Amino acid sequence: MDLDAFAWLLTDDGQRLLARATEMESSGSALSVQTALRKDETAERVAAAMTQIDLRQKAAAKFGDLAPRMYFTPDGLEQATRLAVAHHRAARLRAFDAASVIDLGCGIGGDLIASSRAGLTAAGVDHDPERVAVAQANLDALGLPGAVTVADATGVDHSPFDVAYADPARRGAKGRVFSAEGWTPPWSWVETLFERDACVKVAPGIPHDLVPGEVEAEWVSDRGEVKEAALWSGSLASTHRRATVIGERGLATLTSEDDPGGEVGGVAEFLYEPDGAVIRAGLVTAVAAGVQGHLVDEHIAYVTSSASFETPFARGYQVLEELPYREKQLKAALRERGIGKLTIKKRGVQVVPEQLRKRLALSGSAEATIVLTRVAGEGTCLLVRPF
Repeated sequence: MDLDAFAWLLTDDGQRLLARATEMESSGSALSVQTALRKDETAERVAAAMTQIDLRQKAAAKFGDLAPRMYFTPDGLEQATRLAVAHHRAARLRAFDAASVIDLGCGIGGDLIASSRAGLTAAGVDHDPERVAVAQANLDALGLPGAVTVADATGVDHSPFDVAYADPARRGAKGRVFSAEGWTPPWSWVETLFERDACVKVAPGIPHDLVPGEVEAEWVSDRGEVKEAALWSGSLASTHRRATVIGERGLATLTSEDDPGGEVGGVAEFLYEPDGAVIRAGLVTAVAAGVQGHLVDEHIAYVTSSASFETPFARGYQVLEELPYREKQLKAALRERGIGKLTIKKRGVQVVPEQLRKRLALSGSAEATIVLTRVAGEGTCLLVRPF
């Protein structure tokens, strides 16, 4: 990003250019818009405006109706927390009576926005001047209080704030960094935050054994997608493991206190596919308890029950019948039923649904869903109907 061009974009003249470019882009190609705008402005300023228009469109999935008023960098948008998840985190802080939070690596300010909207006194630091400029611009554009400055998070005194929040960067110049010590800041520094009231956002694939025993690990999904894990320490930790599911009907949460353990048994009339956050949190047996059921296999995240339940923590299916698991016999069974459109769900078996569907050479007008999995260690194919 050209910082000078971005700073100019925030001026009255820059805002007029951005508004004009946005209006023109809605009815013309990006190339034609740039060509027209360069008659009156420099290439750098036009590029800055067009970049923001493109990023705002991409940001709608994360920031909804706020996106058209916000500013972004490509990598900052990629790493930003989805707003619904950030709002959940800020609400948790308010529920614990926190009044202030410092974001140690604030990026473009997504979490700062959520914290400020929740009424918290929010401050952010980041080592990247571009991200700091964008974060401050976002707070200003949305009319939110908050302070942002360029600083190395590891050298900041965060003790005056009720909560320290960090989102270590898990990408470097060569791509994704899988070693926690290779994050920026590194895991060895992150661990020091757990000595106080803190929240650290990490990848949902974080190994359970990396989480200190006194820290709460919360996995969060938004509309069926597992977005992150958050580690809560100090007085903010209220359980060992938690799965939080955000959906169209609101938010639901499941904790290790809800998990009595579970048994394994045969397939009953209904099958449940737990949400990814539940699976990551290791709370599949808690879902089984909630639907009065059991696991189909001790190593597979499918639950079965003789009762039909609506639960935010799993998708439910009625089991219609068991079909042959072997491919040749399965192909014949599907053809016999006139199934031409097939949804293939699988878990715990070496199957590539797209390749299998092609080999099955489906024909017919009926639609169906099958589940390929293991039941008591044996490959099994179930014909199911979502409910």
